Amino acid sequence: MVAYVVSLASTLIAVTSPSYSSSLLTKLRSSPSLRLSFAVTPLCSRRGKLMAHTLARATLGLTFPSGLDAPKISFAAKDIDITEWKGDLLAVGVTEKDLAKDENSKFQNSILKNLDSRLGGLLAEASSEEDFTGKSGQSTVVRLPGLGSKRIGLFGLGQSASSTAAFRGLGEAAATAAKATQASDLAIVLASSEELSAKSNTASAIASGTLLGIYEDSRYKSESKKSALKSVDILGLGTGPEVEKKLKYAEDVTSGIIFGKELVNSPANPQQILHIIHLIYKPLGGPAKVKLGLVGKGLTFDSGGYNIKTGPGCSIELMKFDMGGSAAVLGAAKAIGQIKPPGVEVHFIVAACENMISGTGMRPGDIVTASNGKTIEVNNTDAEGRLTLADALVYACNQGVEKIVDLATLTGACVIALGPSIAGVFTPSDDLAKEVFAASELSGEKFWRLPLEESYWESMKSGIADMVNTGGRPGGSITAALFLKQFVDEKVEWMHIDMAGPVWSDKKPTATGFGVSTLVEWVLKNSA
Repeated sequence: MVAYVVSLASTLIAVTSPSYSSSLLTKLRSSPSLRLSFAVTPLCSRRGKLMAHTLARATLGLTFPSGLDAPKISFAAKDIDITEWKGDLLAVGVTEKDLAKDENSKFQNSILKNLDSRLGGLLAEASSEEDFTGKSGQSTVVRLPGLGSKRIGLFGLGQSASSTAAFRGLGEAAATAAKATQASDLAIVLASSEELSAKSNTASAIASGTLLGIYEDSRYKSESKKSALKSVDILGLGTGPEVEKKLKYAEDVTSGIIFGKELVNSPANPQQILHIIHLIYKPLGGPAKVKLGLVGKGLTFDSGGYNIKTGPGCSIELMKFDMGGSAAVLGAAKAIGQIKPPGVEVHFIVAACENMISGTGMRPGDIVTASNGKTIEVNNTDAEGRLTLADALVYACNQGVEKIVDLATLTGACVIALGPSIAGVFTPSDDLAKEVFAASELSGEKFWRLPLEESYWESMKSGIADMVNTGGRPGGSITAALFLKQFVDEKVEWMHIDMAGPVWSDKKPTATGFGVSTLVEWVLKNSA
């Protein structure tokens, strides 16, 4: 059962933004395990007055998202002769090794050899002409007579393929080809699957990639094309209840990832107010053996405040993604509500607000008091996310949870250290680190553990308060994590994930939905 803790001021609207309004109301309510309402709670106080304020602002003629239904695709696992499969596109995932040929320029791989035989050698000929070598990211799609499928595509997996990311990438590439050819029916098969230890997990990764590949966030476009894809058959990876369960699991998790992507892609609403959002999942039909907390930073837009973001590389135009941590938490909530894991209670907590300049905005030099009584001298208004997370972490600990994972697009320093595709991990708990990294192995998302160097705390000391909210430039992501640590009960296992890099893809460009899959896997591990 999921419920929100509610306390609503009479002058405030019930939702903050498109990110937390229409999408949240519609998509979270679609799950029978979720009940919805909102809480408004002051985050910090300044000079005895609430920092929260309400300003009536015009809508500025902003465009709001149109309601789009996610594509409905039927998945099935089948064991059939692939040369007899009938449909629009047969996608074959191949490694560089799979493309090895004998002295007669014939494929040695049994599946490719069988296909090429039915096609009279045209597949081998086409792969050579297209200079297709099986490298990761390569693909070629041709229309050849002789098979049940209208088209056949070869999709490169690199030197070898064994990771979730590789198989998810195959699904995405196949879905992209299906969109380009307006395919209604798609089948995906691996040229070599004999050595795979967990074929059902491979099928799940391929299905997830297909859903992500076919999805396009066109809510803000004047025109959008609907995908023609209706059915996907995954061939050669087994059949039966176990595989079918994994395919359903892939659909549930991917719906959470897409939800997270949509939240990040959505701009902030100009009529925003402060909100503390608290969802609780409780298992049906039995007690919870463990209580977990997932906490997300929810800055719907971050201008930097009076320390405004300026100059090349400040990325102010992308600062709608500063609520990427909360999007991961809410996306995970959606997936967990559909999967319904037993034996685990999960608290999903978001402190949602924006960081803007105004007559009542926070100023450099202000001193605020967190909900645990600790005082903070604000020496930089662009280090605001940690202030909201501080109270959210205190609140989470007060719910009696045993473990907390917080996620935040917290520091540019972490992006400099780890680049755009790896999130930084900080935790004093080796056991919790093992749990989350094991979950990331299944999700295919990339994390790297960084040190909580206690000596760096010296740079966070204030002469007039308990601490400042930011230290110097060196080790900026470490001092940010040390700041958060001050607001976590010592009895609670805690991890901070700085996801400032992987929250957004510059190549697409769009939100990635990062974090959702790993959080779901971690919750399920604790459920088991």
